[in-house]
Amino acid sequence: MPDVKTYTGGCHCGQVRFACTTDLAMVTACNCSICTKKGLHFTFLPPQSFQLRAGEDNLREYLFNKHAIRHQLCIDCGVDVFARGKKPDGTEVVALNVSCIDGVELSKLTLTPIDGRSF
Repeated sequence: MPDVKTYTGGCHCGQVRFACTTDLAMVTACNCSICTKKGLHFTFLPPQSFQLRAGEDNLREYLFNKHAIRHQLCIDCGVDVFARGKKPDGTEVVALNVSCIDGVELSKLTLTPIDGRSF
């Protein structure tokens, strides 16, 4: 049974803060160019499970390739905190950078490989 918890987190400088409810059952090890170059590992959740608590004005949007995923970076420290996009079925989704969640150790999570290069 999934262990659903409420987490808090944010960017390196603390200007961007969020809360989310998720089970961290699937954390990606994606091979797309941005995840590979930045070392990103995302978990995906519905928008209603993610709350931006501070720093909306500190976010800069980054788009690449097909412009389908809107990466949100802190303008002060440059951390890629989360992204917004759509699943193949059109459902809105938030992709949260697991490394930004307070107290979560990536080494203790199971990573699920995904072939992002093919998207």
